[in-house]
Amino acid sequence: MRLFLTACLLLAAPLAHAGAREKLDAFSGGVQGLSAQFQQRVYDPEGRMTESSSGSVALKAPRQFRWEYTQPFPQLIVADGDHIWIHDPDLEQVNVRNQSYEEQVSPLAVLIDPAELDRQFKVADGGAGQGLEWLELTPRKPDDAPFERARLGFDAAGLATMEMHDGLGQRTEVRFTGWKRNPAFAAGTFAFTPPPGTDVVGEVSEGAEVIPLAE
Repeated sequence: MRLFLTACLLLAAPLAHAGAREKLDAFSGGVQGLSAQFQQRVYDPEGRMTESSSGSVALKAPRQFRWEYTQPFPQLIVADGDHIWIHDPDLEQVNVRNQSYEEQVSPLAVLIDPAELDRQFKVADGGAGQGLEWLELTPRKPDDAPFERARLGFDAAGLATMEMHDGLGQRTEVRFTGWKRNPAFAAGTFAFTPPPGTDVVGEVSEGAEVIPLAE
């Protein structure tokens, strides 16, 4: 479940009383990149926590992201605009595949391209709860999606929580902190080259550029 990501928004105090959709629409103007820290927890159908992890996320228009787990085990997911790279250092393995499929089933793109919201999802106002304003997202192509529905919860500062519910009753909750709007990303943030000795599973399209990550 760690693979199925998501995403995030930063909003100013004057938007505190707006609905979740209004906050998203207001935030989208002028946003070319975002970064934040996250805490992720996975719960079984009985509500018991089965997994806890943390790390950082970075997004850049139009189609790039970096999702990095640091605790309890390192794992890196990079979308370079053409491919998704998933690196597991402990297994010394990288999985790579075309990025288009990942974008079809992820709410990630709506953070820097709100037009994707209605194209990919049926959107409903989730009302208020837990001190947040909620958007309810249902994939328009449920057979291709890794979750049945998602919820995005906004507070006065922006996207605070994302929840994803799958068909087995499992819930993944991601809480975001420390949003930065249009940060200066280091060179190589959204590029990846498999380390020497790493097994690569999948194929890279002909002509795709592979750039080492910055130190």
